[in-house]
Amino acid sequence: MSAYALLARAWGAEVRGWDRVQTPYLEQLDAIDIEISDEPSGPPEGWESFVSTAFAGRVPGKTRAELLAELVSLRDSIVVAGAHGKTTTSGMIAFCLERLGRDPAWLIGADVPQLGGNAGTGAGWLVVEGDESDRTIAELRPRVAVVTNVDLDHHSTFGSRAEVAELFERWLANVPAVVRGDELAPYDGPLAVAGEHNRRNAAAALAGLELVGVSREEAADVLAEFRGAARRLEHRGEAGSVDVYDDYAHHPAEIAATLAALRNGSGGRLLVLFQPHLYSRTRHLARELADALAAADVVAVTDVYPAREEPVKGVTGKLVVDALAERRPGMLIAWTPSVDEGARFLVGIARAGDRAVTIGAGDVDRAAGALLGTLG
Repeated sequence: MSAYALLARAWGAEVRGWDRVQTPYLEQLDAIDIEISDEPSGPPEGWESFVSTAFAGRVPGKTRAELLAELVSLRDSIVVAGAHGKTTTSGMIAFCLERLGRDPAWLIGADVPQLGGNAGTGAGWLVVEGDESDRTIAELRPRVAVVTNVDLDHHSTFGSRAEVAELFERWLANVPAVVRGDELAPYDGPLAVAGEHNRRNAAAALAGLELVGVSREEAADVLAEFRGAARRLEHRGEAGSVDVYDDYAHHPAEIAATLAALRNGSGGRLLVLFQPHLYSRTRHLARELADALAAADVVAVTDVYPAREEPVKGVTGKLVVDALAERRPGMLIAWTPSVDEGARFLVGIARAGDRAVTIGAGDVDRAAGALLGTLG
């Protein structure tokens, strides 16, 4: 919502807001009055209220998705969606447009350091990272849509992959120009970001850029300079001759891609601290998560990060631990319910030449800093 607020103000709206706690994303809203309190005082008379998903049902107002749909309708827009890779792909597109002087605006689900944040307010094309998790992507009407891939990632919303595919097809039927990443060959040019999955992201980004008038040759030269988004295979530093990475992966396919990228060219051990995300996903995919994690040498698993979900009896991170022990007998596996316990475990077994990576969409990323501080 902070990114939407920044863009709405840049486009002429008078904006104010509320949140329960101060977050880094609010720091970019210097010129916007943000109330920090347990409960909002309510908007001024005559103002429209928009409420994030986190507070839906608790605070009156229109939804986040309605605000995004309005912003997309006001500008030539390109929306990037899909189960995996949409943050990086939308970041690649925005980065190329910005570096090529096309003055884009962008709304992306993570900070892109080379762009100065997760939101930009240029006068050109609007680049948006879309989200299928609550089906609201179907309400967006961009000129160009890029779907990186289709997979079942949100088990509390969809009953099958086919149901996800049906949503995307219904949405794409209303979009004039479409890129389907699953139909593209991986990009084979120079990239600063590692992994086969990023070559697929790059292929989708280049195809999308062509649809907004940027030639492949022109974009490829700039794309080679793109160094990624925060929490996407992010190298956090090195301490004690151990390289520490952080990644947002929370689905088996994403975890497998991350570990494959880290394995490439590394002779040391691969140590993982994994935090399962959502009870629904953990319950349905515990074995698949274990299959992906089996590519590591050492794995510590924390308890589930609940996000928006209530606890489910019998569903904990231990499900992944047990499945991994069955999948790879003899592997060094630790059940460390808290992130702090997991960080201490990795510190205790790390040695020079290892690569350690924190993986998950919750708050496991704070362990990366702890690892660097202790190992150093």
